[in-house]
Amino acid sequence: MRRCTTQFGRSSDRTGADGYAPAMTIMHATDGHPEDTPHQDTDAALARRAAEAGAEAVRAHSWATAEKHHKGGGDFATAADLAAEDAILGLLRAARPGDAFTAEESGRTGAADADRRWLVDPLCGTLNYAVGTHLVAVNVALRERGRTVAAATSDPYTGETYWTDGERARLRHLGQDTPLVPSAESALVDLNLDPPYPNAAGFRAAHLLTDPDFEAAFRPRVVSSTLAVAWVAAGRRAAYITDGQLADSVHFAAGLALCEAAGCTVTDLRGKPVHSGEGGLLAAADPDTHARLLDLIDRQYRRRATP
Repeated sequence: MRRCTTQFGRSSDRTGADGYAPAMTIMHATDGHPEDTPHQDTDAALARRAAEAGAEAVRAHSWATAEKHHKGGGDFATAADLAAEDAILGLLRAARPGDAFTAEESGRTGAADADRRWLVDPLCGTLNYAVGTHLVAVNVALRERGRTVAAATSDPYTGETYWTDGERARLRHLGQDTPLVPSAESALVDLNLDPPYPNAAGFRAAHLLTDPDFEAAFRPRVVSSTLAVAWVAAGRRAAYITDGQLADSVHFAAGLALCEAAGCTVTDLRGKPVHSGEGGLLAAADPDTHARLLDLIDRQYRRRATP
């Protein structure tokens, strides 16, 4: 596999399936980090390479002609989902044959009680992709004894990969790594409006859209891809809110790890640790933003609890 990142632009030659072509190719800089040593990948470097391999597979397919594989309930996978998952799992299994894997399309493989399990979301934002909206992400994370020790989220159409080794959080673009720095300056808060809603009796993210106090302090956005979780770590969103059970989630494990390593404030919808059992996620750039949003969420719980 080519170990490179690309900058994408419209071009009349060397175009990919969706008309995007690498305008520039730069080999990955080693920048002195041992995880970049060829053939001696650390878990973080492997997660990054795997996410980039998935992103390359997505780019190679045209959304306009991608075959759909229906899974029921209105959900489906495309040929790009399947190709990206195959590319990711092929790379991971070759490098870590003793590990276990959970992938969105193929499910769980390997020992059920394995200490190390890779979580793979080959194309988060399939509905976006299927209509030519390039707000998608490829997520890869490694859970070891209950902790995410390596993760990467790759954007197929910008050539950016957000990655962490569990301590550092970095953005790799054009062969260079820069720190992920959260910021609430934009006041943009991404809301996930997709089901399931296990906390619907007390909270619905959509109701924040009509909350005057939320409207006065923040600006809502709905990307419908966990790419937006990585954006919180990168300072491109002030916060991200979703309902749902996130334990060992192929969709959220990478983004959660990125936010935590970048220094974001990350809890469930009640301000408890994400995997406490309450469900949901509030990831904010800083404690003040988190506190303001948590107060708005708490108020909704209280109002809905009042007879």
